Amino acid sequence: MQRYFMTADTPQLGQTFTLDSEAAHHVIRVMRMVVGDKIEVVFNEQVAFQAKIKFVDGKQVTVQLEKSLVSQSELPCTVTIVCGVSKKDKAEWIVQKGTEMGASQFVFFMSQYGVAKWDEKKQPKKQERLAKIALEAARQSHRLSVPEVVILPNLKAVTLLAKDTGIVAYEEAAKQGETAQLVKQVQQMKTGQHLVAVFGPEGGLAPAEVALLENAAFVPVGLGPRILRAETAPLYLLAALSVIWELQ
Repeated sequence: MQRYFMTADTPQLGQTFTLDSEAAHHVIRVMRMVVGDKIEVVFNEQVAFQAKIKFVDGKQVTVQLEKSLVSQSELPCTVTIVCGVSKKDKAEWIVQKGTEMGASQFVFFMSQYGVAKWDEKKQPKKQERLAKIALEAARQSHRLSVPEVVILPNLKAVTLLAKDTGIVAYEEAAKQGETAQLVKQVQQMKTGQHLVAVFGPEGGLAPAEVALLENAAFVPVGLGPRILRAETAPLYLLAALSVIWELQ
């Protein structure tokens, strides 16, 4: 069943309401739905309902809330994935798969060793594209929220992000055999707290960048004995978090 996200406050069960234009377009033009078909809708408070299509009029779709849906598809802690800008479509891959795996926010920044550079004038369109990918992935994975996508100018701006726990995936820590810090840092977190995890681009993070993060209370952690690609490392972390927080 298709899931759609509304920006409105939660109506009462049994009420009817009109879908926003983006959702209505998807219902009519992409899914070719008709009166009587059922969808799922999620509102601002992360409350989900099953709804039946009551009217389709031109570009408008009106639905009626039929049943509350009780589900928990969010990680118990909020996770922000911070990545140095990488080449080609790696950012799109990270946002799509990371949304499916539970991330709440994606932040991209220009790093010292990064080969790719995002033209400042083109960044709004890039951000819009990534936000759309996050929306589609949230629908597909039946999330209760759509992750936010942010582009920051540099690593110093990253250090100002609010957090309860901060980690930085550092390949030198992995090479030195560090294996304890990741589990130690995330196991001590409590439900509802915020983890910010920083990853470098293809060339990794410069020692000075790691030092800057450490001064801002980010803990260097290893991600196992293998060196992971820039687009693989965030997904490794999210999979590990699911095991630690949800599957024990």
